[in-house]
Amino acid sequence: MTEFHVIPGLLCVIPVENHSASDIRKILSDHPEIRFVSLAAVDLMGNDTDEKIPISDFYDNIEDYLAGKAVQTDGSSVVLPGIATLNDGKVDLIPDPNVIWYIDYNREHIDQVTGLPVGTLRIPSFLKHNDDVVCSRAVLKKSADYFEAQIKDVFKNDPSLCEEFGFKPDELSTINLIMATELEFWVNSPDEIISTEQLTISQELKESYWKRTKGVVRTALEQVIMTLEQYGFNPEMGHKEVGGVKASLNSSGEFHFIMEQLEVDWKYSDALQGADYELIARILIKEIFRLHGLDVSFDAKPLQGVAGSGEHTHVNAVAYLKNGKKINLFAPSDLKKDYLSKIGWGCLFGIMRHYNVVNSFVSATTDAFERLTPGFEAPTHCVASIGMDVLTPSRNRSVLLGVVRSEDNKYATRFELRAPNPHTNTYLCLAAIYQAMLDGLDYALESGKDSKQLEKEFIKPYGEPSSYLEQNRLYRCEDDIFEDMTSEERDRLFGKPASNVFYSISAIKDSDEADKILCRGDVFSKMILDSYYMAMLGRWEMELLEKIIPANLSTIRSFVRKDNGSNSYDNKLWEEISNLKIQLAKDTDEQPCIFSLIKQAIESKDWEETSRQQLKMKSLMKTLKEKYKIYCDNQI
Repeated sequence: MTEFHVIPGLLCVIPVENHSASDIRKILSDHPEIRFVSLAAVDLMGNDTDEKIPISDFYDNIEDYLAGKAVQTDGSSVVLPGIATLNDGKVDLIPDPNVIWYIDYNREHIDQVTGLPVGTLRIPSFLKHNDDVVCSRAVLKKSADYFEAQIKDVFKNDPSLCEEFGFKPDELSTINLIMATELEFWVNSPDEIISTEQLTISQELKESYWKRTKGVVRTALEQVIMTLEQYGFNPEMGHKEVGGVKASLNSSGEFHFIMEQLEVDWKYSDALQGADYELIARILIKEIFRLHGLDVSFDAKPLQGVAGSGEHTHVNAVAYLKNGKKINLFAPSDLKKDYLSKIGWGCLFGIMRHYNVVNSFVSATTDAFERLTPGFEAPTHCVASIGMDVLTPSRNRSVLLGVVRSEDNKYATRFELRAPNPHTNTYLCLAAIYQAMLDGLDYALESGKDSKQLEKEFIKPYGEPSSYLEQNRLYRCEDDIFEDMTSEERDRLFGKPASNVFYSISAIKDSDEADKILCRGDVFSKMILDSYYMAMLGRWEMELLEKIIPANLSTIRSFVRKDNGSNSYDNKLWEEISNLKIQLAKDTDEQPCIFSLIKQAIESKDWEETSRQQLKMKSLMKTLKEKYKIYCDNQI
């Protein structure tokens, strides 16, 4: 096994200010261990491209690359359905010179001249098809640029709004959208099996949350943080999360039977750079743990019955003045009197009013919906917490969105969206959030209401009409919505959430609301929305056919009888188990099984019926597992 070591002085990034042809040539000449270039674009499913272009070609043609020279690729290598078609499949990769470039090192391939790992210069890039830029990075860049332009116009046309923040319109320099994510993931020793029951007990006993890491997990986590520092991430911390079991110690003093949930956080950056950070962080984390013999899973719900992995996404907007001063546009002038500024309230209104559209990009996989279930500190309903009062910041972990504040620090004011997971396409998710924020901001400014009036409207009681928000909805709740409410109450007060992929992505399919919000400023085009819908629908279909049904069938076949039939209690239980197995997986003369009904619905493209049968399958599988556990526990 190759050992991982943090190598002091290793070149990890080429910053934006060094993207001139002369600087790049000097850097590459000084670092012959960098042998390849890869243009890293991100398709609509969130996949990043990776090619190996010899560094000599890049070195000789740097000016062309910096001028946007395209590197052609086959459309079959990226997910752009309906765009890169079989008869029009050429897609171009366009380097982005305006973000940080990274060096990705292969620790298992040592350069014979320098003695250093062979490096690949990864350049974040765009995908272009014919005359259209069609990738996730491009959508986020358009969204951030459009948001900045719109806010600048707002301040220019309404000088009184500038007064709330203490500056004049001609003093404004730039507007930046700031974001950060909290990346959770599971690590485990891949050749060892740990039961779900062990994990559930450990979680209930809180044996892992924020506890001390040990052995190889500690070493790998420390190396992750040190490596992220080398790459300029400014990491804040790494720690154990709620999931996991205590590892066992063998006679050699090494830990085995490792299964732990971890989290790594780093500081804020602007929108596009922050999304790029997340992409490279996942690569680094996975590789460092792999070199220690541990597998990393970024799945939202890698194991049923225990905590899933979230990726809480924090957003706010900052104004930079020409004198260098920074202003948080979400923070009010007086933190002890108001929760948010007028701009902050408008942005919050937009996200909450149009979350069904935003959610199409937040939760778009079956795995995501497996995580969003009551009992695991994951949000299920569209409701926000702003704090018990203006001096008591929000600490509610049961809601979709929290307004994070500090009475002593204006820069702390931000929104924390708790529904994303590590496989959420952060580029498209952020773009949708920003588009929704602009719509709410329009309302807040056109309404003529001040911060207190907007606050009153946002915290309105159920049934009270609003000019912007839905009448029969609550948008603010400080209670634990799982402990203090039934599922029926949650659905009534906050709206019934999407229950699977089809219902989530349907919010953008031929939707006037989605077109109005997302296509504003030509950020999302109808072509992009249709392609994304087809991509997510196709993945959902394939997951059902090739992953979920086969996995469930394997589980069903493993549920075998263990008693001799002499106990009436066992007989009754086994009859119930057998009936469930047949209902799920075995066709009879009387009726087809659930698995067959799902396959038939997919074949006929009846997505409503597919959804109904998927939800029924999920419910029956849950019941079957519970009954089989009761049955097994009764054997002696």
